[in-house]
Amino acid sequence: MLAAVDHLRDRGVAEVSWLPHDDPAVPLRMREDLPYSVVLDYPMAGHLLVQNSPADRVPSHGTELFAGARAIDLVPVDARGRSAPFGPLSVVRSEDPARFPGFGRPVHAVVDGIVVAARDDLPDHRAQRGLPSVTYALTQGRRAAQGWQAMAGNHLLIQQRPGVVVAVCHLQQGSLRVGVGQRVRAGQRIGSCGNSGNSTEPHVHLQAMDGRDPMTANALPITFPGGLPCNGTVVDGRPAG
Repeated sequence: MLAAVDHLRDRGVAEVSWLPHDDPAVPLRMREDLPYSVVLDYPMAGHLLVQNSPADRVPSHGTELFAGARAIDLVPVDARGRSAPFGPLSVVRSEDPARFPGFGRPVHAVVDGIVVAARDDLPDHRAQRGLPSVTYALTQGRRAAQGWQAMAGNHLLIQQRPGVVVAVCHLQQGSLRVGVGQRVRAGQRIGSCGNSGNSTEPHVHLQAMDGRDPMTANALPITFPGGLPCNGTVVDGRPAG
């Protein structure tokens, strides 16, 4: 796949496209004339603050590791676009994730597909803002060295069709309602928002890739009904169903 991508780019093709097919057993084909992004539904209801959006830059998270170059983060906030209240202690201490509006919020499947990987035994750690977030950032390399599982935390991988796998990450410990091999539909409750893995506060990380192994897969472009929002946008999440 990567060689084919490079070949098209060498010919001046700006975007590599994957053609959806009605039969999921038929492999995706590459086309040069049809821009294609994996269309995701929003994973949670309510107000969601967009962070690390590929609408602003690629790689969206500053790295191409773990097929996350086109990933996006969605942080639940209140009606005024705020997360948990920020007080003097927030500057110097980590915080209970339960203080944040997203912790425990129902998370729904963002595509139809089959669950090909799942994990929900990792603990939800304390949230990090102010000075604690600086210390936490300095240890990110250590977590990255531990691999995908340490970064994603509790998660699901949903294969929409051959060559399209969507990751839903940072779920709450013990919250998964589906397991490997189960077919899910967009809008179906799959778990709850948590603060596991490489996360400073409760949110959901989404990414699409062309394989099940984030160590070897390539990132795929994503979008949502209505388009791909930019950083700082507060969207009204309305899961399908």
